[in-house]
Amino acid sequence: MGIFDALNTSVGGLQAQSFALQNISGNIANASTTGYKGIGTSFEDLIPDATTPSRQVAGGVTAFAQATITTQGTVSASTVATNMAINGDGFFSVQKASSITDNVPVFSGVTDYTRRGDFQLNANGNLINGAGYYLMGITVDPKTGNPTGNVPQVLQFQNNFIPAQATSSIQYAANLPTQPSTPASSTSTAGSITAVGGLNPADFASNPLPIGSPAPPVDASITGTVVNNQMGTPAPITVNTALSGTAPSDSLAAGFAAGDSITIDGTTINFVASGATGNQLNITDNVGALLNKIAGITGGLATVTGGQITLHTGTAQDLVITGNTANATTALHGLGFATVPISQARAPGTNVGTGTVTANDLQTFTNESISGGAVTTYNAAGTPINLQLRWAKTDSASLGSGHSDKWNLFYQTSTTATGTQTAWVNSGTTFAFNANGSLASPSGSSIAIPNVTVNGLSLGNLSFNLGSGALTQFASSSGAATINTITQNGFAAGQLQSVAVNNSGLVVGTFSNGQNIDLAQVTLSHFNGTNYLKALDGGAYEVTDLSGPAIIGASGKISGSSLESSNTDIADEFTKLIVTQQAYSANTKVITTANNMVQDLLNVLR
Repeated sequence: MGIFDALNTSVGGLQAQSFALQNISGNIANASTTGYKGIGTSFEDLIPDATTPSRQVAGGVTAFAQATITTQGTVSASTVATNMAINGDGFFSVQKASSITDNVPVFSGVTDYTRRGDFQLNANGNLINGAGYYLMGITVDPKTGNPTGNVPQVLQFQNNFIPAQATSSIQYAANLPTQPSTPASSTSTAGSITAVGGLNPADFASNPLPIGSPAPPVDASITGTVVNNQMGTPAPITVNTALSGTAPSDSLAAGFAAGDSITIDGTTINFVASGATGNQLNITDNVGALLNKIAGITGGLATVTGGQITLHTGTAQDLVITGNTANATTALHGLGFATVPISQARAPGTNVGTGTVTANDLQTFTNESISGGAVTTYNAAGTPINLQLRWAKTDSASLGSGHSDKWNLFYQTSTTATGTQTAWVNSGTTFAFNANGSLASPSGSSIAIPNVTVNGLSLGNLSFNLGSGALTQFASSSGAATINTITQNGFAAGQLQSVAVNNSGLVVGTFSNGQNIDLAQVTLSHFNGTNYLKALDGGAYEVTDLSGPAIIGASGKISGSSLESSNTDIADEFTKLIVTQQAYSANTKVITTANNMVQDLLNVLR
């Protein structure tokens, strides 16, 4: 080593600092470049060989580029729907067109990688970033939502068209009122199925209950003849005749007394001297009041003709009357009913369920049911079909023993039906509810509604899907069904209108039919030696031996409508700039000093 070696070492130092300065200037220049990864500078000393450590001298220096690819820049929001950023590890797979033929890009087949996510849709339907790289991914089947392969390809979304999809299922969630408010309920006899908002098949010429279901039993009755106990002959009676009193002309000879009681189908009527409430009657009340009280329990109006009283079973399964005290039994005898207890079973009906509502019964059906909502469905050709639903309560626990809350669902099959033509169709399933409002049956999550046709347009078999707890029966002040969900899976044919990237890395297309459908999955790749990738123009990277091959699947997550900024820190770069400048100046001082020493050496020879 000598003076000339010192000169060469300083020249090397100048070159190393110049290399660092070049990197700093590049980092500062790209401070606003999307996805740019700054390049640092590392210095390595070059020690000349020596036989002993004591004869070694400080060597020269060389500079190397130090990549910061793994250092992430700040992610900020973007107003462009196709922009995206990667949070964490990973790279977008991209290709650059080698040429353009007939306005169509030609690719070499070489895949590069980038974190620059400022992609936008071009005229050919490709997603291209600001540096001209084409995004790659895996296309998705629009019907199933499943990937169509596992090898990323250059994505293109030009003139995407989806065919119509017929409705095959309906998602439904609603609360049915404990007591529906129907037009018929306000004018119906107390204690009847229609009075509690239900549907009475006896009101229909064609029983609309599910096909083959038994008809409700027909009304049965018990008739008693009032006997004048003093004369032993039938005596006329009116509803104004008192239940108890001293004069046989205006009261029952054997009257009810305070403390007496009778039981009607399990409901007890107690007689009190005065101030009757609820299921009580004053002994001074008249026969009409008693008959009305019985009718309110059975759901069947009592009739009085001459000296005969007829009690009807109404909605009850049968009619049972018991005098719970001796006086009450005697009083019942006074009404003409000689045997206590008195029991009469209802006779079975003959009008079995047809599962349909004819046009002739349309007004009755509307009066005895409530709306279940409507949904636009589609047939195989994509024709929109308005599917109207109605609920009818067919039994109610409020009617007493032997009854439970049950409903039937109907859909409108024709809006123009007349006469005996079918207007509404029963779904064929009876929905039963527990006392706590939960659905008791059916137990599955869906029912099948077969051969659905609306105004001559066929929808085929529909699946009516009810999630857990989706259908309930709780009290409602409005008496109407509260529809929480009513959706279907069909749609008309549609043309692609726009695309966007969501936070799951899916390219979602918006179509003219209003559908948002997944079109492609943007794939991410990672490397074992990320910082050994070779940088290319435009923020792209090329695989090297040291980086290792690309591995599909990365831990990073895609953030839609976002961009990753440059990871360059201007303050840090300015600090490095000062240090580099000072180091460069110091090396020039060494050269000046070495030059002076050489001049002194040359002067020795003069």
